[in-house]
Amino acid sequence: MAVAIGVAVTARFNPGNVVFFYPPHRIDLSLNLFMVLAVLLFMLGYALLRALRATVAMPRRVAAYRQRKRERDGNKGLRDALKALFEGRFGHAEKAASRAADLLENAGVAALIGARAAHRMRQGPRRDQWLSSIAGDNTLKTARLMSMTELLVDDHQPERALEAVAELTASGTRHIHALQLSLKAHQQAKNWPEVLRLVRSLDKHNALHPALSSRLRELAYDALLTDGAHDAESIRRMWATVPADERIKPYIAARAVAALSARGLHDEARVAAEAALASEWDARLVRAYRDTAGPSGSPMLLSQIERCEAWLRERPNDAGLALTLGSLCLKQKLWGKAQRYLEGALSDATEPRMVREAHLKLAQMHEALGQGEEAASHYRQCALATIL
Repeated sequence: MAVAIGVAVTARFNPGNVVFFYPPHRIDLSLNLFMVLAVLLFMLGYALLRALRATVAMPRRVAAYRQRKRERDGNKGLRDALKALFEGRFGHAEKAASRAADLLENAGVAALIGARAAHRMRQGPRRDQWLSSIAGDNTLKTARLMSMTELLVDDHQPERALEAVAELTASGTRHIHALQLSLKAHQQAKNWPEVLRLVRSLDKHNALHPALSSRLRELAYDALLTDGAHDAESIRRMWATVPADERIKPYIAARAVAALSARGLHDEARVAAEAALASEWDARLVRAYRDTAGPSGSPMLLSQIERCEAWLRERPNDAGLALTLGSLCLKQKLWGKAQRYLEGALSDATEPRMVREAHLKLAQMHEALGQGEEAASHYRQCALATIL
């Protein structure tokens, strides 16, 4: 308001003129009109310049708008793909990943999502196509190889999974999840020595549950010890490589005792069984201990009988131990002791298998003594226990 009043007052008492000469023409203007026309001319020129500038910048603004739209659509597609993947809608996830891949910045992550979605739908070729599309992106190399290993292990393709692990290791990447995936791949490939190595390595980092670690060791040693390709010397060398703390584990020791006994290495089998039983009592080891018996009349067999009798005094109601002791006495032809221990095992046995074995041993003893009726009776009861 003050400016308007000031302009009005100044213009009223302003006697100035502006004269333009352009022979033979002369134009007279009041100073006030000239100032108004100058302002209007400036505003018109400014408007024309702005319009010209906007026209020149129009292609760039349109390109920027389209880029922003692509970014919005690509980011929305990436969010939709992740949401659908977590929801288990894998078809929607792969379609959304295709939209997200149109944006270059999202193409790598979208390919990983698309590969996982295709894998869940059991579309192996499409999964591999997604992963191969980002093979040249070094920034996503670790993510691509880790995803490839995980998906191939899940698809039970251990050879290809191990190739990805080898490539991952060659790039210098070694972390816990990679070792866990490598462990699964070697387990599927039945590469048991490598399984044992990886289990020990993961145990150092507390990356495996103790129960899982123990079970994997048992599976590996079971496969290695029961391999029919081993002869006596190779099974002895293999057993020598087993760490001392693992030799006394009941499951592993029982498999080793059976493998050593099957190849005639009764001394090594007996030592392994006794060491494991001294650490932890286990019925499987007691059962395997029977197969380690030395020849009839040998000092080793007598020593085993004495050791079993000492154990039986500590565990008088152990049917498995009584059955083992009775079997050893039967082999040594100690008929009275054999009958006493076998009948004791029969009275304490709760498992049908143990009942059958006790009847069979008693039948063999009576048969050796020429007692046909008693032998036939135990054979019948053994057969009946088998049927039941």
